[in-house]
Amino acid sequence: MPKVNRYVDIDTVERESKKDYIDRHSPFVHCDSTAKAGEKFKVKVKVGNEYTHPDDFDHYIAYVQLWNGETLLGQATFTPGTLGNTKSQVEVDFYIVPTGKKLNLTAMSYCTKHGLWESDPVEVSVEE
Repeated sequence: MPKVNRYVDIDTVERESKKDYIDRHSPFVHCDSTAKAGEKFKVKVKVGNEYTHPDDFDHYIAYVQLWNGETLLGQATFTPGTLGNTKSQVEVDFYIVPTGKKLNLTAMSYCTKHGLWESDPVEVSVEE
């Protein structure tokens, strides 16, 4: 299994370079805290909160995934230059139809130089 990196609270990291490195690779899940069963629900995954990531031929975000627990819900795959070869934050909107009573959403992003990164989980209540 590959090493999975996780976001570290920036307040605990002293050096600005570490803050930059951790933030620019970490995916963040943005969505409402409740969803309606059987209706489309928008989930935005953004890689980097404050910092942008390179989009070079040998250093870029190759994919972003959205998971509900152990179930892969979707994946967006990128090639170098998708962001115009400029530093940017990758953003992906996933539209899912929730079932069950709750969602436990986690995002993963893969950097071609710095490996796999995982978001903090986000719990969503699903209402009838």
